[in-house]
Amino acid sequence: MKRVALCAAGVLMLACLTAPAAHAGAKANVTVHNNSEFAIHNFFLSPSEQNHWGADQLGDDVIGKGAKFTLTDIPCNNYDVKLVDEDGDECVVSDVDICGGNGNWNITDDDLLDCEGYGDDEGDE
Repeated sequence: MKRVALCAAGVLMLACLTAPAAHAGAKANVTVHNNSEFAIHNFFLSPSEQNHWGADQLGDDVIGKGAKFTLTDIPCNNYDVKLVDEDGDECVVSDVDICGGNGNWNITDDDLLDCEGYGDDEGDE
């Protein structure tokens, strides 16, 4: 059974990118570094105030183990982020602030497993 967990921003490497107040029309570039043992097959964004996911930001690409991918020209906003790994496990992080600057997000095994619910005391094997 596929697990989906909502994580507080900060549990996952998607530490909020903070910058001074965003100006209308400002955009950000974010480089995602996959330092986990899981390939990331899908990467979705949704403005936090909306209830549907946008297009897969990776398209036909995959962020392999040890690889990186740069998201470009993302409009400043707070986003919910959904990652889907090679096993189809989903990790959702709510309310990530992307605000007009460049940033780096680092994904680790611990981040993914905690977000998917495997890191809690009640997890099953």
